[in-house]
Amino acid sequence: MLRRPSDLKKAVAMAYGSDDGAPRVVAKGSGVTAEAIISLAQDSGVYVHQSAELVNLLMQVDLDSEIPPELYQAVAELLAWLYALDAGGYLSQE
Repeated sequence: MLRRPSDLKKAVAMAYGSDDGAPRVVAKGSGVTAEAIISLAQDSGVYVHQSAELVNLLMQVDLDSEIPPELYQAVAELLAWLYALDAGGYLSQE
């Protein structure tokens, strides 16, 4: 079965360091590349959040570029939610 490019799974990885002004897109891809990004994240104990809308927006950001100000609120809400999960002990490092 052939799949249209829009049907392929997509993934984006972000990183944020003390020298960064905002989170950066450090990996992105679709299909096999997306599967590899997700697998590596899971194997490393990194939480994988599923939000097709946010992924589609982040796919437009160049690799190793900071996210644009228009995405600050969406990413901040995601990070706040992750921190709350982590503080509540819901995220486990298996």
